[in-house]
Amino acid sequence: MLDYEHLKARQRASGDSFSPSLSLRTHRALSWLQRAEKETDDNDARFLFLWIAFNAAYANEILDRKYLTERRLLLGFLNRLVESDKEGLIYEIVWEQFSSSIRVLIRNKFVYQPFWDYQTGLKSESEWMEAFERSKRSVNRALGRTDTKKLLAVIFDRLYVLRNQIVHGGSTWNSGVNRGQMKDGANILGHLVPTIIHLMMENHDQLWGDASYPVVE
Repeated sequence: MLDYEHLKARQRASGDSFSPSLSLRTHRALSWLQRAEKETDDNDARFLFLWIAFNAAYANEILDRKYLTERRLLLGFLNRLVESDKEGLIYEIVWEQFSSSIRVLIRNKFVYQPFWDYQTGLKSESEWMEAFERSKRSVNRALGRTDTKKLLAVIFDRLYVLRNQIVHGGSTWNSGVNRGQMKDGANILGHLVPTIIHLMMENHDQLWGDASYPVVE
């Protein structure tokens, strides 16, 4: 089982073989995963705590960050996870457990950033609609090829928009207008985040980078 209790026990048992940075990142991520698991009825809170757990696992200091976009950094991280996943855990989540929910999420314009760029005048109606169609065609190709890396990248693109809506005050707590994507987002992250932490610990010899905001005495 990939939940806080089992993952924390694994971290305690194997922590000496982890680099200090990986130990710190997994410790932080697990603390937020534990908090998220307490939210059984509030998907808004659960989603936020899971996103923080994901950020704790993923975020790292890279010297050439200014030359790399945040999206490229995230794609690189996701690609390494998929390549490290010898057990096929991400594959099972994406293609079997949440296949239907993921398709609904990806085709939901309300978690597609160019749609909101149109609402604020940054894009024309035709621009966002054409971009949305291109995105859906790209996803269909990924589905046809069972391209886990591509599909995972699109999932996080959509979830990032959902995250922004909450964090930047663009949605109402427990709002009735976004319940579908919020429930699906929380459920998908609820399986992906512990899997990500597990894969990082299983592949502790990989270079995952230095933790952001290291502990300073």
